[in-house]
Amino acid sequence: MSKILVSGLINVETTLQVEDFPIGYEPVRFPFFGINSSVSGVGYNVAKALTVLGNDVRFLSMIGSDAAGTLVLESLASDGVPAERVISALRRTPQSVILYDPTGRRAINTDLKDIQDATYPLDRFDEAIKGVGLAALCNISFSRPFLARARALGLPIATDVHTIADLDDPYNHDFIAAASILFMSDERLPCAAEAWVRRIWDRYGAEVVVVGLGAQGALLGVRRDRLLERLPAVRTRPVVSTIGAGDALFSAFLHCYAASGDPYAALQRAMVFASYKIGEISASQGFLDEAALEEICTATVAARSVGG
Repeated sequence: MSKILVSGLINVETTLQVEDFPIGYEPVRFPFFGINSSVSGVGYNVAKALTVLGNDVRFLSMIGSDAAGTLVLESLASDGVPAERVISALRRTPQSVILYDPTGRRAINTDLKDIQDATYPLDRFDEAIKGVGLAALCNISFSRPFLARARALGLPIATDVHTIADLDDPYNHDFIAAASILFMSDERLPCAAEAWVRRIWDRYGAEVVVVGLGAQGALLGVRRDRLLERLPAVRTRPVVSTIGAGDALFSAFLHCYAASGDPYAALQRAMVFASYKIGEISASQGFLDEAALEEICTATVAARSVGG
């Protein structure tokens, strides 16, 4: 079990299943069982996944004192995610509406309310970081002041900058510069993923870089070995929605890497974890515990060996 601090967004997520993109206009639709709501957000997803995997999680986030905030607190309790550092400091709790089609494509709309103008008490962070071995600081504005504090303590920082397209991106620059473990998607990259990782290594200090390639798998970059390796996608069960796949990949990688220090094995297991997760609708559902993850990983390896 690893002690991991997670700082990130919580929102109430509503998903809507659509037939296809683009969406044709209809005045009324009745998608029976196609609309679902749950508590989600990158921070929540990561904190929950790491908790399910058996880690000691210190979770820092902010919500509003509204009905949505009450729902968040109920979900934290039912999911077993530590809630003592989730504070009611916002006017309203953030919300998202996500459309997804049968192929797994999704269109995410997130209303952050006033969280980008809010600050999290630094003394609460200083208390939470004691004894922690890894800081997963999601790229939400209130996490930004934590970067320098974690670095001053010599802690490895992990972050996911999602759909980035520019290494000079002013919003994400601080997170990229501070990260020793850096995740992102290839959806908006201006060049091949391998070339992109080399650019990161030329300018920043990340030791491990992972680029999610969607249905094509993921690219792993390990600086110490000067190695770039593509790992093919894994299929463990039918895909329902790819919402939250990146958060699942990130979470399981941190769990495995914190325990073993082996980025290669960590990403292989994380890809199994993410593959299983996308058999559910919500971004915060479908997480395997450690025993189930190891069982499926063993079965996957055996199946590949039989298949040659």
